[in-house]
Amino acid sequence: MKLKYFLFAGLLTVTLHSCVVLSNKKYKAILAAQDSLTTRTGTLETEVSRLQGDTARLHREIAGLRKDMAELQGNYNTLNDNYANLNKNYSSSSSKVNQLSADLQKREARLKEVEDILRKRDEASKALKNKLQQALLGFQQSGLTVDMRDGKVYVSLTDKLLFPSGSIVIDDKGKSALKQLAAVLNKESDINIAVEGHTDNKKIINLGQIKDNWDLSVLRATSVTRYLTEVEKIDPHRLTATGKSEFQPIDPGNTPEALAKNRRIEIVLSPKLDELYNLISK
Repeated sequence: MKLKYFLFAGLLTVTLHSCVVLSNKKYKAILAAQDSLTTRTGTLETEVSRLQGDTARLHREIAGLRKDMAELQGNYNTLNDNYANLNKNYSSSSSKVNQLSADLQKREARLKEVEDILRKRDEASKALKNKLQQALLGFQQSGLTVDMRDGKVYVSLTDKLLFPSGSIVIDDKGKSALKQLAAVLNKESDINIAVEGHTDNKKIINLGQIKDNWDLSVLRATSVTRYLTEVEKIDPHRLTATGKSEFQPIDPGNTPEALAKNRRIEIVLSPKLDELYNLISK
C-alpha cells in the first residue's frame, strides 16, 4: 500500500508543478493511470509476498537438505570405517586361512606317511604270520595257534604244549615248538617279541615257591624268554617278558575247555616301527 501512495503523491506533485489547470478529460486519464498503477502495485505486492514465501520455503528445504547431507556424510563415514575394518579383518582372516591351509597340507602329508608305514607293517605282519603257520604247522593240533590282531602276530601255545602240569620247566615238546618258532624269528631281525604268561582263575595250591597265578604267569613267561635267548640265541634286546595272571582270559567260562584255553603263553610279534615313532615325534 505504501508503494501506491508514493506513486500517487509523485503523480500529484508532477501535476501541480506543471501549474496547468487539468481538463476533465486529462483528470480522468490521470485517475485511470492511478488505478492502473494501483492494480500493478497490488500485483507486485502479491508477487513479492509469493516470492518471500518461496524464499522461506527454499530456506527450509536447504536446511533440510543440509541436515540430510550431514546424516548421509555421517553414514558414509561409518560405512567407510566399517569397510576399512572389514578389509583389515579380511586380510587377517585370509592370512589365517592360508596358514591353516598350509598346516592342513603338512598334516595330510604326515598322515599319508603314517598310513604308508602302517600298511607296510600290516603287510610285514601278514607275511610273518604265513611263515609261522607253515613252520609250526605240525604243532597246531597240539594247541598252537597263529593269528593276527591290530597289525601284530600272536602265537598262542597252550600250557600243555609247553609245561607239565603246575610246572615252569619247558618239556621236550615245548622246546621243539619254540625251536621252530626261533628259526623263523632269527631270520626276522626287525621283529620285536613280547612273551606273555596267562593262567586260568583257579587258585594255586601246594606249588612251593609259586604263591599265586601272578607268580606262575611271570615265571612261565621268563622260562620261555630264557630258552629263546639262551638256547635259541635270539637277541635278548628284542624280547620282553610279562605275566598277565588270570585277568586276560580268552574264554570267560568255567568249563574245563575254557580253563585250558586260558592257560597259555602268548608270543606277540610286532614289526619295529622306529620310522613311525620318529615321524609322530616330529
